[in-house]
Amino acid sequence: MSDDTNPPPEPSGQRFVVCGDGALAHRLVGELVDRYGLPVTVVLPSLNDNHAPDIAEFGPRTGRPELRPEVLVARRLTAEVLRRAGVAQAAAVALVADDDVTNVDGATIVRELDPDVRLVVRLFNPVLGEGVATSLGDCAVLSGSEIAAPAFVAATLGDEASAYLRLPDDELVRVADRRTLDESAEVVCGLADTGGPELVRLPADEDEADLVLVRAYGRPRAEPPPRRRPRLLRTTALVFGRNLRLALAGMVLLFTAAGAVLGYVRGLAPAEAAYLVLLTALGGAEADPAAPLAEKVTAVVLVLSGVAIVPTVTALVVDALVHARLRVAAGGLVDPVAGHVIVVGLGNIGTRVLQELHSSGLPVVGIDRTESARGVAVGRELGLPVIIGDATSPETLRAASVQTCRALVVLTSDDMTNLETALSGRSAHATARAVSGQPDGSLRVVLRLFDDGFAQRVQRTFGLTHSRSVSYLAAPAFAAAMMGREVIDTIPIGRHLLLVAELPVGAGSDLEGRFCPDLSRPGEVRVIAMRTGRAGQTIWALPRRRPLVRTDRLVVVATRAGLAALLPRAVPSADPPALVEPPPLRLLGAQARHRPADLADPDAPAATGP
Repeated sequence: MSDDTNPPPEPSGQRFVVCGDGALAHRLVGELVDRYGLPVTVVLPSLNDNHAPDIAEFGPRTGRPELRPEVLVARRLTAEVLRRAGVAQAAAVALVADDDVTNVDGATIVRELDPDVRLVVRLFNPVLGEGVATSLGDCAVLSGSEIAAPAFVAATLGDEASAYLRLPDDELVRVADRRTLDESAEVVCGLADTGGPELVRLPADEDEADLVLVRAYGRPRAEPPPRRRPRLLRTTALVFGRNLRLALAGMVLLFTAAGAVLGYVRGLAPAEAAYLVLLTALGGAEADPAAPLAEKVTAVVLVLSGVAIVPTVTALVVDALVHARLRVAAGGLVDPVAGHVIVVGLGNIGTRVLQELHSSGLPVVGIDRTESARGVAVGRELGLPVIIGDATSPETLRAASVQTCRALVVLTSDDMTNLETALSGRSAHATARAVSGQPDGSLRVVLRLFDDGFAQRVQRTFGLTHSRSVSYLAAPAFAAAMMGREVIDTIPIGRHLLLVAELPVGAGSDLEGRFCPDLSRPGEVRVIAMRTGRAGQTIWALPRRRPLVRTDRLVVVATRAGLAALLPRAVPSADPPALVEPPPLRLLGAQARHRPADLADPDAPAATGP
């Protein structure tokens, strides 16, 4: 899962503090130490739970002892604990525990200790996040699940997915396969060449990239989610289950035959024969010794059948009503469903994926082992079937109709549970198709796996090629936020990713005075746009002879290592020189707008976007 192996820069004098012991905290420490060469202090609630043992034993890839993180163990965050961690002297503090309340409480304590330190807070609740970011000053609020969810959705939908990114000024770009584009498409840059034996990100020759970034003008409207049948109809369908239908069908056949016999023997009309049959079956008929033999036999059969069938049907009806009420109340799968997506594990990331798949118009069924999981209530509020049970059990997966689903997305926090569920689901799906005589169709399985080595072994051994890591996708954005830089979005490419970031050109920084084309490096960084600070324009065709100034902001696509190398070059100097105003940007006319850059006037930058 490693991106690049560029050595980190020399360590900074200021320390960075990370509070948390989860997978994101583990990745974030590695990102800060190995990518940026920064000294880190980690506050752990214990040394034994979650990822704490791995964090405590973390060693820099470079082997430099001064980069080994300091570890402070405290059961809960208090002012004294955070003071000992050095938050008053820190450059930034990240609160990335799994619980929103813990992170908000820690953030308020840090702000009381130091009104100016930069805060990066992990929160799932967007309303709470907006309030925290507004109230705590220099504070970035991020959600790891919100950052990572699009990658899981894209893996679930496969080639049908088209990832959209919203850049500054509400500009939309999308990730697309070059082979599916028409000539009018405005390609911003080439992202990756996926056709060779090895993936090549940001290739030197952009024409070789089959995965490209394209400007988009409006997001296509998703198909509305399918409407579920009214509650009364769904309950009725549950009540009249298979056993009850068979019992009622047998009773109807018996009564029909008896009615035909009695009608023939006595010469009765059909209505009169039916009336006599019901009275006899329910024990309301009187014995008639003088009746013909056929009538006597029919009457005895009806009485005995009534004694046996009526209680049986009554029991089946009561059982069906109870089960129907429980299933409807629990929000389980009521209607037959096919072509749906099963999401297992309704925690933070599972909830986000569930919502995004539903908003895409796909039928979704959720599974979690606990009623209190965050996504259970969300799924039921959306009207989605949610099953409470152990997803490693084939019975639970069959209850979610795994035999007819299009994809299985397994998102619990335990790698082995995810693998076991994936193998069980794939086996149940294949068995059901073989029994029904359907052609063999492989089930698309998307796994959440933390460890890259384990993911590669799973791919080689079991052929499960679609796996993602939430912490891997989210950690770069948290690390960049700690240094005051904004990661706008991430572009997942397999288990790798590219970062889309906006960087201000610092006063007196290494970037000031340089030209945009000179900053792009194949395989590391590509500048895709520039924003002029005073006019607020977004320049897509980068000017070749206009130097950058401190009022400019760059929008770049980069690998993790490429962004780590570029960030220090944008840091303002302690004693910047006076600002030299750049020459004004002159917009080209409509005819020049689409000319190749090397044919345009070299002294005139290209036009801005619409």
